[in-house]
Amino acid sequence: MGHGAWTARAYSTYASTTGYTDKSVHEVFSSRAVNKALNPFGVTVRESRDSAEHPNSIPIILGLDVTGSMGIYAHEIAVTHLPKLMNGILETVTDPQIMFMAIDDVHASSPAALQASQFESDIRILEQLREVYLVAGGGGNRSESYDLTWYFAGNRTVIDSFEKRGQHGFLFTFGDEEAPYQTVTTEQLKSVFGPGEYSTMTPEQMLKQAQEMYQVFHIVIEQGNHYRRYPAEVRSSWTNLMGSNVLFLKDSAYLSDLVLATIEIANGKDIQTVIQESVCPDILTYAFTNSLG
Repeated sequence: MGHGAWTARAYSTYASTTGYTDKSVHEVFSSRAVNKALNPFGVTVRESRDSAEHPNSIPIILGLDVTGSMGIYAHEIAVTHLPKLMNGILETVTDPQIMFMAIDDVHASSPAALQASQFESDIRILEQLREVYLVAGGGGNRSESYDLTWYFAGNRTVIDSFEKRGQHGFLFTFGDEEAPYQTVTTEQLKSVFGPGEYSTMTPEQMLKQAQEMYQVFHIVIEQGNHYRRYPAEVRSSWTNLMGSNVLFLKDSAYLSDLVLATIEIANGKDIQTVIQESVCPDILTYAFTNSLG
C-alpha cells in the first residue's frame, strides 16, 4: 500500500465528481456496520513501505473517536481539514503515508471497538476515511479505547521509516473523554484482533509499545460534550498519562493547523517560531500548555 500521491487536482476532481463536501455526516459516512476492509479482526499487519515512488516513507496514523457527538469531527476532517492537512503535510513531511483509525469502546463490548485503514498516499486516504462506521454509541465508563490504537500501531504495523532509518512515525488520537485507564483482557483483545497469543495489557503498556516506533500525541477536543462536563478530569487524566504530548484544542476549526504544528515541532523546529509563524498563535499557545510549562 501507499502508492500514488495526493494532489490538489485529484482531490478537486474527487470532490466535484462525488459532491461529498455538500453532504450530511450520514451521507459522507454511509456505512451501517464495520467495513470488512477496516476490520482489524484477523489482520496480521498493515505496512508502510518505501518504494521507488516514495523512497522515504513516513507513516502518520490519525485515530478518531467516532462515538456520540464526536462523529461531527470525523465529518469536519473529511470535508474541511483533510485537504488542508494533506497539503501541509506534503510541505512538511517527505513521502507521507496516512492511516485512519476509528475508536469506540471495547469495555462496552462494541462490535466496532477499532477500525483501521491501510496506509495510503493518494485520494484513497479519503475514500477509506469515508468507509468508517460512525458508531454513535460509546460506553458509560468516561473513556474510549484510545489505547487500542496504540496496541495496533505497536503490534500490527510494519514501517520502513523505523526499520530502515530509525525514524519514528506519527500517531495522533482525537477525542473529548478521559484517558483510558482500564486493563484490556486477553479475551477483549481476541474479540478485536482475532485468534492469537495475548497478554492482559494496561493502557500504559500499550502506549509504551506504540512509542517504540511512533511519536504519540493525543488532541483533546474541548468542544466535545464530555469535555464540557468534566474538563478538569479530562485534562488531568491525559496530562498524567502523556505529559507534554497531550494537546488541548479549544476550536476544532484549527485541527489541521495543530497537527501540522506538532509535526514541525517534533521534527526539530523551535516551538515559539512555529507558534509565531502560524495563522492561529493564540490557539497553538493554548494547545501546547504542557509543552510551554
